[in-house]
Amino acid sequence: MSVEKKGVVVVGSINMDLVAYTARIPTEGETVVGTAFQTHPGGKGANQAVAVARLGFPVAMIGRIGDDAFGTQLKEHLKDAGVNVDGVSTSQCSSGVAVIVVSEAGENCIVITPGANAQLTPEDLDANIEILRGAGMVLTQLEIPTETVQHLATICAREGVPLILDPAPAKQLPKDLLDKVDWFTPNETEAAFFIGDGAAKVDEPVMMAQTLMRKGVRGVVLKLGSRGAYLASADGLGARLEPFAVQAVDSTAAGDAFNGAFATALMMKKDPVESARFAAAAAALSVTRTGAQTSMPRMAEVEQMLAGVGANEL
Repeated sequence: MSVEKKGVVVVGSINMDLVAYTARIPTEGETVVGTAFQTHPGGKGANQAVAVARLGFPVAMIGRIGDDAFGTQLKEHLKDAGVNVDGVSTSQCSSGVAVIVVSEAGENCIVITPGANAQLTPEDLDANIEILRGAGMVLTQLEIPTETVQHLATICAREGVPLILDPAPAKQLPKDLLDKVDWFTPNETEAAFFIGDGAAKVDEPVMMAQTLMRKGVRGVVLKLGSRGAYLASADGLGARLEPFAVQAVDSTAAGDAFNGAFATALMMKKDPVESARFAAAAAALSVTRTGAQTSMPRMAEVEQMLAGVGANEL
């Protein structure tokens, strides 16, 4: 079944997050005592799909889960959140798992075991071509095989569907893939990876975005964490967005909240700068709560944040 026309389709990972909370993130070889432990549905793909759904916009997920208890829980959670799961298939292996350590300051470190996510193939995309054709926007990440992302980019280019690529975790990508990306949404660490040897000399957001666009992508939204964001496009657009002042509790899904909200805002016909402001507000709200999908804000909350505190263009 195809997603409602002009809806968002997310192609990506579906994980169970195993989260330990502690005073600080341990260094290599160190053991620290945690203060709490929780399990949450996660995965960058699933998180971003739920982010869209919680904003009240139609969204479908294409991904893979394992033939295990986690897989059953993950699929049911997506359905309960309002995500179309017709494109979610089951592999005869374990579901993806992310082990996350969160500090009192809200910072985190993450280890991912891909499981079924590694078995999402180009053939899975072909099998769900009607879902992709029915999309108004496609959003993907790099927790699935590169060849699958590359095939997705080819489909989007052929079908005329805009593509947002969240390049996390960062890994080498072929230029013919980057050439098909409408919006590239790295954080600073990921941006530095793609810039390569010149990263030390390209430390300003404007220069970083311009360097990334020379790699082939048509637009860049550089996520700067506590320093806000910077947006640029090949047609000359450039805007700096200041951060929202919030008390961070858990930053695990801030990037996913941003990406899901950015895609949603673009589909709501907001212009790119307005969309980035909307996304920044959603991300700020997400860090004030624990968990990944459970931290995603509702539309009314984002609108209230925007009404109370503006993200200013510089």
